[in-house]
Amino acid sequence: EEDSTNSFICVLKKMKEVRLMEKVVEETEEAFAERMETLAEQWRDLHARRAQLKAHVVTSGTTVKENERLRTQALKKAKEEKEENSKKESELLRARRELEALRKKHQKLSKKLLKYSPFKKYLEDVVENSQFRDIDDVISYYKALLRTRKDLLQSQWWHRQLMEQGKGLQKQLRAEKEAEMHQCRNDLVQLKESFAQAQSDIQQWEDRWAQEQDRAARKAVELRSLTMAIHGLFH
Repeated sequence: EEDSTNSFICVLKKMKEVRLMEKVVEETEEAFAERMETLAEQWRDLHARRAQLKAHVVTSGTTVKENERLRTQALKKAKEEKEENSKKESELLRARRELEALRKKHQKLSKKLLKYSPFKKYLEDVVENSQFRDIDDVISYYKALLRTRKDLLQSQWWHRQLMEQGKGLQKQLRAEKEAEMHQCRNDLVQLKESFAQAQSDIQQWEDRWAQEQDRAARKAVELRSLTMAIHGLFH
């Protein structure tokens, strides 16, 4: 599924690149034609000025010095125009190379487009039998679906993360509660043992207290008997 999605996206990108390249080639050819026309006009102007200068030198009655000055100016002007034309020719050569590179790239993309032409036909059929206005509209809708799918997968991933965190927290709370209950049970056992020991101690003290009271009672009886005996002896 991932490979088919990538292939489809590649087709859409290549189709868009071909359309852009066709536009660039068309604009470049127009600019190239305009530049050629400008250079041709400059060459015509140069030849016209040279012809005018030559006619002026021939027909004028100027002196040799004036002719030499005009000749020097003409040579200087011709040199400048030659340098300018050389520069223009270099620019023209560079433009030709750029145009050739664009044409080659256009041919390469056209071959790829031919390879993916069934997909283009499929998209055209989709546009014809749907509410889409054109192929770009289909591409935009497809990209929107991809973004929605990505957002959905991201949301599902976050949901799983939250679920895992919730399970971990629940497990931790359960462990803490179990540990707390275990501690409470241990404390309860200890309290029961302490209570039993306290009851045993109380019983022992009560028995001892009863014994002490019984002993004290016997002592009191003996003391009273002894007192009565002594009292009987002296009376």
